[in-house]
Formats: sequence, C-alpha cells, structure tokens
Amino acid sequence: PAAQHPSLSLCHPRKAARRLTCVCSPGDDGFGRQVLTFSCCRMPPSHELNHQRLLEYLQYTLDQHVENDYTIVYFHHGLDSRNKPSLSWLQSAYEEFDRKYKKNLKALYVVHPTSFIKVLWNVFRPLISRKFGKKVTYVNCLSELRGHLPRAQLLIPPEVLRYDEKLRSLHQGRPPPAMKTPPPRPPLPTQQFGVSLQYLKDKNRGELIPPVLRSTVTYLREKGLRTEGLFRRSASVATVREIQRLYNQGKPVNFDDYGDIHVPAVILKTFLRELPQPLLTFEAYEQILGITSVPGEHFQQNEQL
Repeated sequence: PAAQHPSLSLCHPRKAARRLTCVCSPGDDGFGRQVLTFSCCRMPPSHELNHQRLLEYLQYTLDQHVENDYTIVYFHHGLDSRNKPSLSWLQSAYEEFDRKYKKNLKALYVVHPTSFIKVLWNVFRPLISRKFGKKVTYVNCLSELRGHLPRAQLLIPPEVLRYDEKLRSLHQGRPPPAMKTPPPRPPLPTQQFGVSLQYLKDKNRGELIPPVLRSTVTYLREKGLRTEGLFRRSASVATVREIQRLYNQGKPVNFDDYGDIHVPAVILKTFLRELPQPLLTFEAYEQILGITSVPGEHFQQNEQL
C-alpha cells in the first residue's frame, strides 16, 4: 500500500495541523470576519495522502471558526494530476460539510480558476444550493482580490505570486477593459470613516478624540470588558454599513439597539483600519522607533532615583 504523508498519517487532526500548510488563518477581513486560506500548491501528492485524514483535518480547522462569520480564499494554482482528489471524494466532502459549516460562511473566493473548476461546478450544480452559489466569487488575478480583502493580511504562497506574475506578463500589451469609474466625491462635513485625523479634528471643533473612537471605547469600557472574545468576533456586514452611514451623516448611534457587544468592537476596528494614515504616523515613526533604543543605563539610573 502507498505510504501516507507524514503530516496526515497521525491519529489526531490537531497533530496533522502542525505540519500541513495548505490551510492557514492569517487574520480577518474589513468587516472583522475571520479569513481562512487554502493553497492547492501546498497539497502533497495523492498517493501520499490519506484523504480521510485530510477531511478530518479540514473539519478540525473549520470547527474553530464556524460559530462566527468567516471567509475562505481558495488558491487554485498548483492543483494538477499529482494531487487532484477524486470526484467521489469531493462529493463526500461537500456532503460532510453540512449547514453548520455553510451557514456562517459569508464568501468563498476562488483565485485563478481554470476550466477544471468550471467543469467541476457544472458537475456539482445539482447538489449546490442557490444560496451557497451566491457566496462564490471567481478572482482571475491577485489585483482583483484587493477589492475584496486586504492583501497585506493574506499569506499568499510564493508559487501563487509567481504564477500571478506570469499571467500578468502574458496579458501585457492588451488594452485594459473599459470601465466607467464615477468621479470621487468629497467627504461630508460629518464624515467619520476613511478621512484623516486632521480632517476629523477640523470638523469636530478642535476635539482631539474622534466621535467614533470616544463612543465605542466608552461603551466597551462600561459594558464589554468582561466579554470573552472581544475584538475577535465579527458582526453583520449590513449592521456595520448601517452604523458607518449613521456616523458619516452625523446621526446618533445607540449600540443598545443592536443587542450585540461585539458590534462596537467591530466598528472601532473598522474605523482604525480605514484611517488613511496610521495612528503612529509616518512622520513620527523615527521618533517612536527611537524610544526603543534608549540605553539601558538610563532606566537603571531612574530606578535608583
């Protein structure tokens, strides 16, 4: 019999997870949802792979995230005849991932899809619900992925980066498709998200603390400090956008109306993430970095004093 791949021949999927690198969890997206990536180029050859162990490993990994909203980025490059699973295994895997796994999956991005993916989709179309199908988005190049997810947070394998660069080289010289881009709109006087701290200060009568920062921190300090998993759970995308709209229009926001302590935490993270310049500004970076280079003798003298 074929030898099992050492990363999947272990009895418990947790042990397999320590070595197998095709699945990872690099962070969250712009709405606080956990992001999981699956890289086909990291899959071992099929004759060395115990596919039942692989399925258990995938379930073990997803079980840590499925209670909250999450997103999957599937890097298709690297799937070939050597490591491609059988159709019967794919069907059993899809059936194994029941509603528990599909309910909170908010988006599935298929990066660098090929004709195999399209054929596979047609084969499984009778089994795939319409609701799940709406969650799937094809992404032909990594630049398109930036419109959906912060690429800096994604752990993209070097093989995928090189393949994407190869695709870009092949398409060089072709005129880009015509796109109608609406002219940028100036921010509202009450705008809170996506504007600079200087803009907020000027429009907030000189107040140093932006309203979003003040209201979310105050609410979390009063009602959320004992909440487990704060700043780790996500919130409804529709709720986040609604609250952003209220803040940007200068309207009051009462977090009690939403009944979820994680909502103000996500709003705070979203506000900080959308700042054009980080809180530790680029201009002050060298000064802040210099703090870490203060000689140890200076601290020893202060302690003696």
